[in-house]
Amino acid sequence: MTEVTSACGYLRQMWLIRVFEEHVARLSKAGEVPGFVHLCSGQEAVAVGTCAALEDGDYLFSSHRGHGHFLARGSDPYGVLTEILGRQDGLCGGYGGSMHLVDAQRGALGATGVVGGNIPLCAGAAWAAAEAGRGRVAVVFFGDGAGGSGVFHETLNLAALWRLPMLFVCENNGYAEFTSREEHSVVKHLSEFCAPYGIANTVVDGNDVLAVQSAAAPMVAAARGGSGPQFLECLTYRLSGHYEGDSMSYRDKAEMAAWVARDPILRLHRQLTELGVEDAALARIEADVRDELDQVLARAVAAVPPAADRVLEGVLGDLPGRESGA
Repeated sequence: MTEVTSACGYLRQMWLIRVFEEHVARLSKAGEVPGFVHLCSGQEAVAVGTCAALEDGDYLFSSHRGHGHFLARGSDPYGVLTEILGRQDGLCGGYGGSMHLVDAQRGALGATGVVGGNIPLCAGAAWAAAEAGRGRVAVVFFGDGAGGSGVFHETLNLAALWRLPMLFVCENNGYAEFTSREEHSVVKHLSEFCAPYGIANTVVDGNDVLAVQSAAAPMVAAARGGSGPQFLECLTYRLSGHYEGDSMSYRDKAEMAAWVARDPILRLHRQLTELGVEDAALARIEADVRDELDQVLARAVAAVPPAADRVLEGVLGDLPGRESGA
């Protein structure tokens, strides 16, 4: 029963992310979202399965495709959506937007538009936690395209050298923006880079939330227990384009159809049915999420943007010797 209850919770979280991004996609097409939007539809199992293994106080660093990470970590959907819309009720007061979410209360210390830029930041948080003896773990999500950045390799080295309590989570969706992995690298899996550093690693089906959680839990425990960094590579696929509005002309239709059939939500639905959960109960989970997010959407659209006289808030701190207003 505990297994079924947990799995139903995962299904709800994945539906929350999927429906949330359906709303974001519509708002983006209507011109309501400032800047680019990068959706994670199809990759929900990675966020949900990994975050299920974390504890309160652990740190999370996200990428430019980070809505799902924050929602899976427990961020308020209203706070996330109003931030994406540039409203003052947003997680960052409407100043950060889709690619720069932060929810410090939940240890989610930032998304970034810089590919690979979040990886060394996560190492810093892991180092600080280790030095303070807090027993915390820092997890960083990144795509396979980040493997081409120097900071990725530098951080692998330092994390291994200092035995940081850190979990690397590679969301390998096979594409770096519009370029397939085969076209930009001879290395199939980023986890192969772990060998020279002796970093424990595993590759899992990133569209199976139960498999992701089962792999993430012992790795998080190992990192927390002093065994050093761990590397989890999740093979998945984004059902949307690189950004909202991407024509996806670079992707093969047969490839797309094969991955649609492996949709992580449909996968878990089948698994729960096999465990004896009735379709009606599973349908209610989706319906409840849609009702909840319809209300969130109505509130978020009606929220107001930051006032012009607050534009410098959070930009300059109060330093000793600085005159007021300088």
